[in-house]
Amino acid sequence: MALFKNKKEEKDKTLPDGQGQSSVKDDTKAAKKPAKKSVFKKPMTPEEMEADKAFKQGMASVLDLISPAAFNITTNYLEVSGLYVKSLFVVTYPQFVRSNWLSPIINFDITLDVSMFIYPMESDEVAMNLRKKSGQLGSSLAIEQEKGMVRNPELELALQNIESLRDSLQRGDTRLFQFGLYFTVYGKNMEELDNQIKKLESTLGGMMIYTRQALLQVEQGFNSSIPLFDDSIHVNRNLDTGSLSTTFPFTSMTLSSNEGILYGINLHNSSLILYDRFNLENANSVVFAKPGSGKSYAVKLEALRYLMLGTDIIVIDPENEYKTLTEAVGGTYLTVSLNSDVRFNPFDLPEMTEGSEGEDQLRSAVVSLHGLVALMVKNLSPEEDALLDKALYETYSLKDITSDPMTHKNEPPLMTDLQNVLANMTGTESLVQRLSKFTEGTFAGLFTKPTNVDLASGFVSFSIRDLEEELRPISMYMILNFIWNKVKSKMKRRLLIVDEAWIMMQYEDSAKFLYALAKRCRKYYLGLTVISQDVEDFLDSKYGRVVVTSSSTQLLLKQQNIAAEKLAEVFNLTEGEKVWLKECDVGQGLFFAGNNHVAIEIIASYGEDQIITTNPQQLLQMREAGQL
Repeated sequence: MALFKNKKEEKDKTLPDGQGQSSVKDDTKAAKKPAKKSVFKKPMTPEEMEADKAFKQGMASVLDLISPAAFNITTNYLEVSGLYVKSLFVVTYPQFVRSNWLSPIINFDITLDVSMFIYPMESDEVAMNLRKKSGQLGSSLAIEQEKGMVRNPELELALQNIESLRDSLQRGDTRLFQFGLYFTVYGKNMEELDNQIKKLESTLGGMMIYTRQALLQVEQGFNSSIPLFDDSIHVNRNLDTGSLSTTFPFTSMTLSSNEGILYGINLHNSSLILYDRFNLENANSVVFAKPGSGKSYAVKLEALRYLMLGTDIIVIDPENEYKTLTEAVGGTYLTVSLNSDVRFNPFDLPEMTEGSEGEDQLRSAVVSLHGLVALMVKNLSPEEDALLDKALYETYSLKDITSDPMTHKNEPPLMTDLQNVLANMTGTESLVQRLSKFTEGTFAGLFTKPTNVDLASGFVSFSIRDLEEELRPISMYMILNFIWNKVKSKMKRRLLIVDEAWIMMQYEDSAKFLYALAKRCRKYYLGLTVISQDVEDFLDSKYGRVVVTSSSTQLLLKQQNIAAEKLAEVFNLTEGEKVWLKECDVGQGLFFAGNNHVAIEIIASYGEDQIITTNPQQLLQMREAGQL
């Protein structure tokens, strides 16, 4: 609560009735208007006044409604309706204060009133007093120098500050104010009140701001902290405009809205973090944490809560961490491996939508396929790169698929068709040989069959745990391309979760695809969630860094020392925030939403915890109890 008051109150300019008013009237207008009856009431007799007074005393007023039931005043505390009250006033400020230094006090989880009284001072009068003071300090310095005394740094600094303030006042850069700052603390008993007072004094003392309790002025302190516009204590200090601006606590660390999901507890003030990431510039999110810090736990909790709001969830799961959650909500869990029957044809074209052009659709498909093949065969030469682009268009032509949208309904080609086209071209011998491993060799089954799955509504997870390490980035690329084509075909609110995204950042083609996806998904009502435990590999990629900086939501949990330094550079973290990321507990960290960020603790209900936990010990206990 801030109270503002001018030191020189404006005089009442209202004149008494009848004074200063013109008595000249327009006789013509007066003649046209009918005579008005007198509206003055007959004065009440003393008996009537006494009766009216007695009647009003029997009525309840606003004052009666807001007044406390009891009011006990002692020398060092006040008791109001069973609450114990003490007031404090600030007596000393440090020479330098940081912006928003009152924020820790405002965010205290205690019952507290804060009042500010600001009195503007006349610049001419201040300049005159400063001139006199400057002359006094200058004279004192000259006397000490004549006596041969050791230099007095305190006196010199005071003179420098006065001269600097005089220059600022003369230029009009600043003004001088008198400022009073008071705190009123409430407690249910004296022990609680004293503990809260000590907590407040300790926090302010750590900032070199010292307070005193309003002893023998408890009523005046209480009156100064309630909205009566009354400074009854009058303990003021001189502050210039810059110093005064730092006291305004209007950037309280809260991050909450009237819609969205619960992300966790705001550790600054124990408030709830309620947010809808789809209300930001984009719905993209990045999550960084060291192994075992709770990153997958936090993302699964977010996915579960968004699912309840009707949002479709799509997950690329590298470690089968989402299987229990997917089955619990009745979702679809697809295992992608050489031994499973789940297949994706990378040559599939997206369904034509209103306003889309057939040529653009075909070109987009060729670009995606070019990146996929480059990821498979690795190290394409410039000649092979050009020939591959030509071969992809010819492969589509084999199925009579051209820029005509009507031809896009034809059966798409397969990877074996591309190999046959390349085999009939000159200069592609090496490329055909490297590609044959995926069409005829060990990995043939995964890339040479038509798509046999559909992207159903609700919760869909793609498991790639059983794939060989060499196939993981390729499969992630192929699955993302399949998902992207489905997303473009039908606009719906969706979340796409890419776990262990650092795998894709190791290869330029897959990193470029993820980067393009992050840039374009907003137009199709898709939110991309990127999770990584390898912060260095992700941020060292130029595409990975752009994915991070272009995401409106970020969640940073417990980090290793090197990773914390990297993140501090990217997110402009303070020294205290870096230390927090290194020392916080599991499930704690920093949550960024747009331009705001707070310290967060991820919380889940018992039921949510049972289906999203990844703690091995807890999972083993649940299996022994027959819950899994």
